[in-house]
Amino acid sequence: MTSAVDVGALLDRGPWTTYQKFLTALAALAIIFDGFDIQILGFVVPSLMNEWGVSRATLAPVLALGLAGMVVGSPLAGYCGDRFGRRSALIGTILLFGCATAATALAHSVAALAILRFVTGMGAGGALPNASALAAEFAPARRRPTAVKLTVICIPLGGMLGGLIAARVLPALGWRALYCIGGAAPLLFALALWVLLPESPRFLARRPAGWASLRRFLKRAGHMAPSDSAFEDNAESHSADRSPIKTLLGPAHLSDTAGLWVSFFFCLSAIYLVFGWLPTLLATQGYDVSATSTGLATYNFGGVLGMLVWAVLMTALGSRLPLLGGCLAGALSALATLLITLQAPAQRPLLLMAIGLQGLLANAVQTSLYALAAYVYPTSVRASGVAFASASGRVGGLVSSLFGAAIIGAGVVAYWGAIAVALLFACGGVALVRSHFPSLQTSRTAEIVGATSQ
Repeated sequence: MTSAVDVGALLDRGPWTTYQKFLTALAALAIIFDGFDIQILGFVVPSLMNEWGVSRATLAPVLALGLAGMVVGSPLAGYCGDRFGRRSALIGTILLFGCATAATALAHSVAALAILRFVTGMGAGGALPNASALAAEFAPARRRPTAVKLTVICIPLGGMLGGLIAARVLPALGWRALYCIGGAAPLLFALALWVLLPESPRFLARRPAGWASLRRFLKRAGHMAPSDSAFEDNAESHSADRSPIKTLLGPAHLSDTAGLWVSFFFCLSAIYLVFGWLPTLLATQGYDVSATSTGLATYNFGGVLGMLVWAVLMTALGSRLPLLGGCLAGALSALATLLITLQAPAQRPLLLMAIGLQGLLANAVQTSLYALAAYVYPTSVRASGVAFASASGRVGGLVSSLFGAAIIGAGVVAYWGAIAVALLFACGGVALVRSHFPSLQTSRTAEIVGATSQ
């Protein structure tokens, strides 16, 4: 009899090949469109208020419905990814939010906008858990946090690119053209994924029907397996309850799950208060539409830099200290932005620098939380684990979107103060998580010890 090939050991002990990095990049690029599409409404709120003659309070529920769609779509797509495959779930969610975004260009009422925003949120919320799971499972375990962070960084990158595009398209062509661009791009990319993206090798290892596809993947990744070989994944083969939520809330994962849900809720409530309402806040301070879009682009650009800096920190130190420090520094940064706004509201470059620093810290924490969630949970519930954590974050974003107009109405002190308090609570959630991933050096030492003991 042919012995079974341990796919987990093969991937974890092998190099992160060029082909595997290419597949990680494909999964990551899908999230650029996710980040762009879910933030479009934040860019166009001032234009809609002028064209339709509606108030901030009227549009607040529309912003919140996008987050409500994410709350529904994220766990549903996570379940589908764990049950039917990450690849199909990812492509399906991209098609969903791409079609809904393109259709929004035809909306002529707040009601139509709200419905399409909800559908867009369902697709966007479901894309990230499956893209994160794919990125994690294409990479060796020691590179898993880096692979996931390279995927999640594309949320602020998509928002940054969206802000730069919006700053040019909105004044020249209007908000409908921006939605056309935001809808067409992911639809084209979904076709590319259908051709180029394989299923997760760890997912295929657990299903004999997918072993032929798994052999093709391993061959392209530089690993040869006999044509009659069977496959297994011993590193993550422990069984999970048929209900993912029971596994996530079981004794093995309860503390980690609770900490992740708390930190996701408050971190994303702070971030979506910026995504949804920063352009409107800047508009109330007298900035034009180009400047308000630039402000949100600066916040997202800071997020891209933050991810790169925190990737280095967490490689060197593990996840606990960088996450705790990022939350605390983010709260202080929000207070510093408030002081700049109060003392020198006309100094646009200084304000943009402060907004960029806030984006650096808040998004560094957010991307790191996704990497942590992908590390904490095993293959059998990884997509669901990331999805439920993400859904708790979307609930926080929904709350901040609903009350964003009221917070802005209370003034800049309430706005930046709310962000600071949210990041302090996120710090408390991080402290609850027990299974933080170690530094890369510690991981390598553990692998050497394990190999020697065998």
